[in-house]
Amino acid sequence: MSKVRPYLFYDYAVSVCSSCLMRVEAKILIQDDCVYLEKWCPEHGRERVLIADDAAYYRAARESWIKPPELPRHFATPQRFGCPYDCGLCPEHMQHACLSLIELTDHCNLRCPICYADSGPHRPGFRDLETIERMLDAVVKTEGEPDVVQLSGGEPTLHPQFFEVLDAARRRPIRHLMLNTNGLRIAREPEFVRRLAEYRKGFEVYLQFDSLREGALETLRGAKLRETRMRALDALDAHDLSTTLVVTVMRGVNDDELGAIIDFAKSRPSVRGVTFQPVQAAGRIEGYDPARHRLTLTEVRRRILEQSPVFSAADLVPVPCNPDCLAMAYALKQGGELVPLTRHVEPRVLIEGSRNSIAVERDPALRELVFKLFSTANSPAASAQHLASLLCCLPQVETVPDLGYRDVFRIIIMQFLDAHSFDLRAVKKSCVQIAQPNGELIPFDTYNLFYRDDRRDLLQSLRERHDRAWAQPRAEETSR
Repeated sequence: MSKVRPYLFYDYAVSVCSSCLMRVEAKILIQDDCVYLEKWCPEHGRERVLIADDAAYYRAARESWIKPPELPRHFATPQRFGCPYDCGLCPEHMQHACLSLIELTDHCNLRCPICYADSGPHRPGFRDLETIERMLDAVVKTEGEPDVVQLSGGEPTLHPQFFEVLDAARRRPIRHLMLNTNGLRIAREPEFVRRLAEYRKGFEVYLQFDSLREGALETLRGAKLRETRMRALDALDAHDLSTTLVVTVMRGVNDDELGAIIDFAKSRPSVRGVTFQPVQAAGRIEGYDPARHRLTLTEVRRRILEQSPVFSAADLVPVPCNPDCLAMAYALKQGGELVPLTRHVEPRVLIEGSRNSIAVERDPALRELVFKLFSTANSPAASAQHLASLLCCLPQVETVPDLGYRDVFRIIIMQFLDAHSFDLRAVKKSCVQIAQPNGELIPFDTYNLFYRDDRRDLLQSLRERHDRAWAQPRAEETSR
């Protein structure tokens, strides 16, 4: 009998049991070009989860597309129980917030079958303005000048003081402000959109847009929303409000139309790109079967490359701040067509760049390339500055001369970890964080598993189990 195992043992990992959420040891295995997370829980046994279907991409992301951690200015919680039980952020976290979320409410005018926040009409109530301002201040304290702050929910546009919230955000040194919305008010209320357009500069709409088909929308959102989405986009086009289409992707539901959505998006004047988010198994997730519906980042990337003639493998690359969970591609948008950019940039330029930007001015060859790509009257150095502003994982507030934000198109794949795919290494680099009224910022990946609503009761029991597990070894050590 052969003593050689049928896989490559690639690495050791720390994960959580998908049944009880206790922290467990895990192995990362590579077999038949796929990557698996294999973990073992003393209570619930062994579990093997697919985490990538492209071993070469996965290894490159972990080994080549990494940069030194960029830490926040402020840590709000001490390290006591160990990751992921100390989030807030604790000093063990290895990445500042590229994107900070402010949740205004859990109330929503939809009840989506897939909702990590379990929002809906059944959850009335809104955070008061004073609380929201404390959350904004927490982000500023942690980040200084936050790169991107996203107003979210629930449905944030339902907040009775919504525009006062926008004004409060504007009074703070936030570089780029986003509104995460299902678009119903934008589609139905012309006066609301007109007023929203007054905040146009440095502002973007993050529009829920999962499919071009009614059947998929009903599965994911519980309603026929195609015409509503189109009316919302018409209004956003009319007011030239920068928009990102946000696609929650589920296997067998809408993963066959990613290329079609990109093709549609490039034709809309207000759309600056598409963000694809594989379903995170958290919150309300009706009809979801991990064995049938889970998708990994590499699977979404593969489908984009298969379905879109625009982008090649060299265009859709890991984001160095968190390569396990983020991938990006950038293009120029010219006359409704896309000209890919990322393929022309050496990986080291992305990796060696400063905070959320690329230090291209030190590369003479790239300066010349950028000059040719943009075909402007600017000097090569100025053109290089343009690309430095464009090639980052998230948008910046500044617009550049002769080449505005409307000329840029970006694809982002944003994978949030859940109990199945949880890898502590990736969690420590999470750059999407949710602000709390008490001053904490909690990574999105852990928030939905341990910290949202009544999940904190589970968190407390996990902390107690952790303390009991360590009590005996500590006692034995003390007695020696």
